[in-house]
Amino acid sequence: MDRYAAMQTFARVVEAGSFAAAADQLGISRAQASKLVYRLEDQLGARLLQRTTRHLNLTETGRNYYDRIITALSDINEAEAEASQQQTEPRGRLRISAPVTFTPSHLVPILAEFLKNHPRIELELELTDRRVELIDEGYDLAIRIGQLQDSSLIARQLAPVHSHVLAAPDYLQRNGVPEHPEDLKQHLCLPYTLSREPDVWRFRHNEQRVSVRIHGPVHTNHGEALLTFLEQGLGIGILPDFICEQALRKSRLRTLLDEWEPQPIGIHIVYPSRRALPARTRTLIDFLGNQFEKSVKS
Repeated sequence: MDRYAAMQTFARVVEAGSFAAAADQLGISRAQASKLVYRLEDQLGARLLQRTTRHLNLTETGRNYYDRIITALSDINEAEAEASQQQTEPRGRLRISAPVTFTPSHLVPILAEFLKNHPRIELELELTDRRVELIDEGYDLAIRIGQLQDSSLIARQLAPVHSHVLAAPDYLQRNGVPEHPEDLKQHLCLPYTLSREPDVWRFRHNEQRVSVRIHGPVHTNHGEALLTFLEQGLGIGILPDFICEQALRKSRLRTLLDEWEPQPIGIHIVYPSRRALPARTRTLIDFLGNQFEKSVKS
């Protein structure tokens, strides 16, 4: 049995909703399509489709199998098209992980423009602040903000991120204003737990470097939650521009230690260390790089 043809037929049946429709799309007979899927099930030793006279439904095994093979089939189709020089533009599915707060306003408009330029690409975008395992969880790439941990992944910085030390006027009125990073030891500080060392804040001023171990009543892994805690006067925190800019404009927060720069962070795109990336992934990486470079220069 041609395993690839059987897998492709099974995937097309799932997407088309029937053997007849899938057969028409593939240019084969309904009987041939049905035979290929039956033989695939026999070889796997598992039922993939539940067939009735009116309905065709995936079994749980069939759903899992489909989810695993669809990306592989897309990669094979793209590789064959590229090898035969029949493909003039990238195609296939891209699965991306990106931060919750940053993505809707800053990344989605860029991705929308990308999809307009490349209509044969399908995008699956998951918003999460969790550091996903790209290879194990089947992601093509991820957008990460902060300091990157050592890994086998390839990373490209898209843009720097400016951060501020912040507190609410109410907190400062009750507790005083720190004049030096060392003063933070006497204050309540709220760390962002997805940082490499959440309880150690590092600053620089010209050639001076200062590290401060902080403590406070709240630890969170969500930037907007941290913003709200700060606005409620629970302590001092460090947040990037894209989260705190509105609170600063409305004077709900004040910047502190303006001469001292918090440890620099950046917006990065990370992807698996592959010898040959699919064309769709390479195209998106280059597109994001160009768009962010324009925004930095403007």
